[in-house]
Amino acid sequence: MAEVMSQSEIDALLTALSSGELDAEEIRKSETHTKIRSYDFKRAMRFSKDQIRSLSRIFENFARLLTTYFSAQLRTFVQISVLSVEQLPYEEFIRSIPKMTILNIYEVFPLEGKFVMEINPNIAYAMLDRLLGGQGTPSSEVRPLTEIESTVMERVFIRTLEIFKDAWLTVAELTPELSAIEINPQFMQLVSPNETVAVVSLSTKIGETTGMINVCMPHVVLEPIMPKLSAHYWMDNLKRVREHTSDEAAIRQRLSRAEIPIIAQLGSTVMVFGELLQLAVGDVIPLDQAVDSQLILQVGHQAKFRVQPGLSRGRIAVQVGEVLKEGVAENE
Repeated sequence: MAEVMSQSEIDALLTALSSGELDAEEIRKSETHTKIRSYDFKRAMRFSKDQIRSLSRIFENFARLLTTYFSAQLRTFVQISVLSVEQLPYEEFIRSIPKMTILNIYEVFPLEGKFVMEINPNIAYAMLDRLLGGQGTPSSEVRPLTEIESTVMERVFIRTLEIFKDAWLTVAELTPELSAIEINPQFMQLVSPNETVAVVSLSTKIGETTGMINVCMPHVVLEPIMPKLSAHYWMDNLKRVREHTSDEAAIRQRLSRAEIPIIAQLGSTVMVFGELLQLAVGDVIPLDQAVDSQLILQVGHQAKFRVQPGLSRGRIAVQVGEVLKEGVAENE
């Protein structure tokens, strides 16, 4: 908004014009003169402020979900929040992270290209120490991960993919997959050095250990969904999602993730306590179930299926043969 001049300033300007101190023609020329602004093509600003704000909102939700997830997994105090959302050349991002760090590389379908999540060694080793039974103390030296440590880290961060997907639902339906875990950023060439990337920095605290988690997203990968990052689209879509997500659908989603015990009972028998005390290695206990008959599979302690026991890939398994109707007794 243009500045409003006070009455004293107006009087001073009129006095200067009438005395010849200022030339009205020169003022007019200066106003119409094209203003030149320097532009660095190596730091091309390809994300608008509106899009940066949308990314910030998405990752604030992501940070809240991550906090809940890691708190449950590590069983300690975890706090994650969005520190900044910046756009910079990919080469500058690579230079800003440690030479030895944890890099999770994701493919994000249906987008063509990859994202990367960089976990500061302080945070990564604190997670590992906590998951392997320690107090969550980071390692004093940065070293390559062992095979066991790589497997543990992979399992932990594969589960964050659903969280990432949920955080983006208001904008686009993305399906991320973990493709690799790297240690040295020099071996990770996602895009050309001058390509603009959006880097979201998440301030992370695990117990007494602090560090950063950085998510790098190249502009060329996000380009197909860039129009959806506008505030207008984001708010409209959020409203549509809320309107179409009923209480029933939310309950079904929660129930689908609920754990329930499944028991295949081989048989049962009754004996006196004195016989139980006299059992020794090699004794045979006769059951009320014939060897060639089907077993009853209980779901939540309710008989639901008749099954045949066997092996699948070297593991004990059962094959469902019949669905029991509600109210059928187990001994039928």
